[in-house]
Amino acid sequence: MDEVDRKLLKLLQEDAAQAYAALGKAVGLSAGAAHERVRKLRDAGVIRRTTVDVDPAAVGGGVLAFVMVESTAWMGDSGARFAAIPELQEAHVIAGSASVLVKVRTATTEQLQDVLRRLYAIEGVSGTQATVSLETFFERPVSTGE
Repeated sequence: MDEVDRKLLKLLQEDAAQAYAALGKAVGLSAGAAHERVRKLRDAGVIRRTTVDVDPAAVGGGVLAFVMVESTAWMGDSGARFAAIPELQEAHVIAGSASVLVKVRTATTEQLQDVLRRLYAIEGVSGTQATVSLETFFERPVSTGE
């Protein structure tokens, strides 16, 4: 991956719907060459998917919480059980006093409480500690190293 690839990634993270002609112009390539570079980045797994950045509050996800999940057993093989809870946006196996860290979005705190109940239903889960976010200062995309 060279500097042109890194610039393309940065531009695509800003707006993935940009035309290849615009991408190419921004990095000094033809539209065809930019398209080929992006295809290679996809094939290599650097670009995992193309998505839309949706305002969570606008679609009923105004309550954001980070939940530390404590367990009595190794949770590294439990990814599918966590993924089965649709309100979980992310789940990470972590080191420390907890085993898993999850990012949860719900419309209400009552719905968050229901998610916590469902987390307890996962085999091995022995406790949770939820932190509700009051405000998000910023969220940034993965750095391309540029």
